[in-house]
Amino acid sequence: MATLDMKHINKKFGSGHTEVDALTDINFSVNEGEFVSVIGPSGSGKSTFLTIAGGLQSPTTGEIQIDGNNLNQLSAGQLTQLRFEMVGFILQTSNLIPFLKVKEQFTLVEKLSHQSLQERSTELLKSLDIWELRDKFPKELSGGERQRVSIARALTHDPSLILADEPTASLDSSHAFEVVQILAHEAHEAKKAIVMVTHDERMTQWSDAIYVIEDGKLRKK
Repeated sequence: MATLDMKHINKKFGSGHTEVDALTDINFSVNEGEFVSVIGPSGSGKSTFLTIAGGLQSPTTGEIQIDGNNLNQLSAGQLTQLRFEMVGFILQTSNLIPFLKVKEQFTLVEKLSHQSLQERSTELLKSLDIWELRDKFPKELSGGERQRVSIARALTHDPSLILADEPTASLDSSHAFEVVQILAHEAHEAKKAIVMVTHDERMTQWSDAIYVIEDGKLRKK
């Protein structure tokens, strides 16, 4: 069974003369242990695709399943719980809490999961080369450092599906390649299903499959 399964997904914005087809008949799946990249230019529908895949917004038509759970059949509360337990989001912006130090960014995740995540967060901070920054506030970090903290936070609660929206956009080449290798390792060794959208084809070299999205239509490369 696919970790993420999207069937005949369509997304429209607006109505009448202003109606826009953001996504058209998307069929896509990713299994446990797979690292899949979706590439496309700005405005191609990449971010819409990813937010719909993770249940952050609903498709106009179509069906999405995560670990066998049909998102169309879940209440708002159930959908929120599923996203927290099963999905890790890595967004273009770090979305760190400004008044918390790096090591404190994991506190909310730990409280909601009702388990100690200190060992896991320590491991991630070290692997992403930001352990020395653990006592700093977000405003004291560079954009790339904030993004790496965000990536660590997204992986901390051990989600089965990880959705990464341009995770290397604010990183220099060295750290960008390092981050993608970490994501690939999570997929292959920790048996995660990972989908990364990017405009940078250099970042796809560790992918198990590459898809191209253009004008809201998806095809395998």
